[in-house]
Amino acid sequence: MADPELVRYTLDNGLRVVLAPDATAPVVGVSVHYDVGFRSEPEGRTGFAHLFEHLMFQGSESLEKLAHFRHVQSSGGTFNGSTHPDYTDYFEVLPSAALERALFLEADRMRAPKLTAENLANQIDVVKEEIRLNVLNRPYGGFPWITLPPVLYSTFPNAHNGYGGFEDLESATVDDCAAFFDTYYSPANAVLTVAGDFEVGNAKKLIEDHFGDVPHRPAPRRPSFAEPLPTSELHGEVEDPHAPLPALGIGYRMPDPINDVDGYLAYLVLAGVLTDGDGSRLQQRLVHREPLVVDIGAGAGLFGPFEARDPDTFTITLIHPHEVPRERVLAALDDELEKLAETPPSEEELRKVTARWTASLHSEHDRLVSRTLALGSFELLYGDASLVYKLADRMSAVTAEAVSAAAKALRPDARAVLVVKPASEGTNEQ
Repeated sequence: MADPELVRYTLDNGLRVVLAPDATAPVVGVSVHYDVGFRSEPEGRTGFAHLFEHLMFQGSESLEKLAHFRHVQSSGGTFNGSTHPDYTDYFEVLPSAALERALFLEADRMRAPKLTAENLANQIDVVKEEIRLNVLNRPYGGFPWITLPPVLYSTFPNAHNGYGGFEDLESATVDDCAAFFDTYYSPANAVLTVAGDFEVGNAKKLIEDHFGDVPHRPAPRRPSFAEPLPTSELHGEVEDPHAPLPALGIGYRMPDPINDVDGYLAYLVLAGVLTDGDGSRLQQRLVHREPLVVDIGAGAGLFGPFEARDPDTFTITLIHPHEVPRERVLAALDDELEKLAETPPSEEELRKVTARWTASLHSEHDRLVSRTLALGSFELLYGDASLVYKLADRMSAVTAEAVSAAAKALRPDARAVLVVKPASEGTNEQ
């Protein structure tokens, strides 16, 4: 698919707009990204950003609860929202004739969501049940995105549980919600994206009609979440009563994903060289030749690449049999990283990784919802939605020497090692 024409501009109230027309199918995607994620939530309010995402679906001053759902679904559309380290997004995908309906719904809740004690209590219960389902009662739940950051990082924004603790969730008040909305949910702190089958002039008029009168509030000052790099190997341990086998989560700091895109991409290629496919370095050695583990993965970002500002995390996760000592697993991992640091990967290895990643990227962006959300998040984080369409070429330009340098930076004396123990092992066994 050819890169779509992008139209970018800003309304008088500060709302940034990205338009990506594409008439290949009679559907349209609409998303709003707010520059607030769980790294922005205050101490004592873990999980608040995600809880607030839920509240944004509970009606507004002009629409009753469930009206948003009904309006989208009756148009044949889909919708959702999600909370990330540094942003929260909301989206609809509908037939192109329903564009105005989606714009009205997003502008309506940007203007005045229904923040009531009843809605808050209801959504606290919903979020708690989500945590029970996805974390507390699932093998390896929260591994590694909840359990690894407290080992690697020392500051509250970077280390805390973005899903939230039950006590913090239960102590949230309507006043907390109102303050959070007033601070972060202003048009000047958001990006509106429209992609798909529409006419640019008509879309601009509809956007002005529905969003133009949303009152301006200044965007909050965005703090830096930077903290010093580790100067030694950091250790942590958790017990997982549902895990059938022990696991290791290894966390390393990465280059700044915003200001050093090419350095960041080298780590993304490194992840592929290490674990992407049966022919990858760690799959070959740790799964097939020795074997030491039953499952292994490596990746840039706790949620995936390009989801956060600095600092971001390179992760390696390994699940191994009880009889295999974790020290042996770590030694084999370090040996493979050292080999890569000393001898760059072959051109064939790089081509396999970049070809597979590029194909995956194009396939993902063929889906309108994925394309809409990517354009919005890149406009918000990078100030340039068009970077989405340059990533494949920039990744293909990553050199073997850059990948080797990334491997060399993954040192044992500057990482976090999280041990996940099945309940049968106990927490004191070495």
